[in-house]
Parts: sequence; structure tokens; C-alpha cells
Amino acid sequence: MVPKRSSLAQGIEELVISLYAKGMSTRDIEEQLKEIYNFNLSESAISTITAKVSEDILEWQHKPLDSLYFILWMDGIVFKVRHNGKVINKTIYLAVGLNREGKKELLGMWLSESESAAFWVGVLTDIRARGVEDILITCTDNLTGFTQGIKSVFQKAATQICVVHQIRNSCRYVVWKDKKAFTADLKRVYNAPTKEMAAAELDRLEEIWGSKYPYAIKSWRANRSGDPVGRTHRFL
Repeated sequence: MVPKRSSLAQGIEELVISLYAKGMSTRDIEEQLKEIYNFNLSESAISTITAKVSEDILEWQHKPLDSLYFILWMDGIVFKVRHNGKVINKTIYLAVGLNREGKKELLGMWLSESESAAFWVGVLTDIRARGVEDILITCTDNLTGFTQGIKSVFQKAATQICVVHQIRNSCRYVVWKDKKAFTADLKRVYNAPTKEMAAAELDRLEEIWGSKYPYAIKSWRANRSGDPVGRTHRFL
């Protein structure tokens, strides 16, 4: 049960780390182990175990990266976390790179109170300091100043707007009762196999909806040159 030169039964460390990852304090873990498993483990011993996790996290946060990534996706994911006894939403910002082997690699995770172009410049600076010399394409939302911020760190990177974000942004101008019909016509634009056909479909979309939702059409006109790339991997 207890491995050689170890002081804990096998599996206890994994259990403690699992409970710690779920947001439980060291005192809560101590009480949980005693109540459910009838196992006494001091709070200091639990702290020693959880400290190992912190060391692994710190090592991962500073790990060297490849010199080149073909595509870099940057966006945020909202998680529910326990803070001061309450469950609140926190946004974790992620940078995912497509490496030379054609595999996606999580380059880092950052916690910030708000998203801004200056924040992402800090993220890109960190990535560069860890060994990244060039990025061919960055895929982002249409945050003000984002493109300029990217160019300040990776001058040669081509910036493309994620088509999913572009769809969401343009649909904000459309009332609920028209969204189904509007998005069906819009799909013909971003699913078009060539730029020429996409342009023709955008003209058609404007003929149908332009008078009612001019700002939605204007959004696509303004961002056409960005060649949005998203989950469909199609270009406008």
C-alpha cells in the first residue's frame, strides 16, 4: 500500500490533488479525508502535496516553445470558480498554436479582469520571450487595436478575424424573429468556396437585408479584407 521510501498510501496524493483542483481548502480536504475515508492527514502534509502542483504549473507556464507556429488562435473561455465562498465567472484567456506537425498546442493560459489589446500584447511578448520567433497567421476577434498590437510584437504575422466572432457581431444588429432567415442567407457567404462567389453572395445578402439591417452588412464589408478563419476553415 505504501511505496518504498514514501510516507503516503498509493492514490492519496492523487485524491488530495483532485479535491484541491475542485476548489477545496486544505482544511476542507483534511476534514473530508477523515469523514469519508477515516484517514488522518495533517493540514501541513496536504499543503506539501498541493505545493508540488504549484511547482508543476510554474514549470509549464515557463516551458520553452517552438520557434514557429503556423496559426495562433487567441480567445477566452469562461469558467465558474469559487471565490470568497461564492461561485463567480472568471475568464481564462488562451493561446493555441498550430505547430509544424499539424497539431494544436496550448501555449499558455492567462487570467485577467478584462480583455484589451494591451493585455494581448503582454501575452504575445511572453510567448516571444519563450522562444517563438514567427507566427504565420493569428486568428482573433475584432477587438479594437488587436491587429496593431500583434504587429508590434510579430511584424510579419497575417491577422485574420475569426468567422464565428464575425457572425456573432453582425447578428447583434438583427432582431430575434429574423435571425433564422438572416443566418441561413449569411451561411452562403462564409461557406462560399471562392472569394469571388463569397463577394457575389454578400451582394445578394445586401439586396435582401441591406435596407433593414445596414450595419450587419457593413460589418462584413468592413472586414472582408481580413479573410476571416474560424471553425469552418473557409475564407471570405
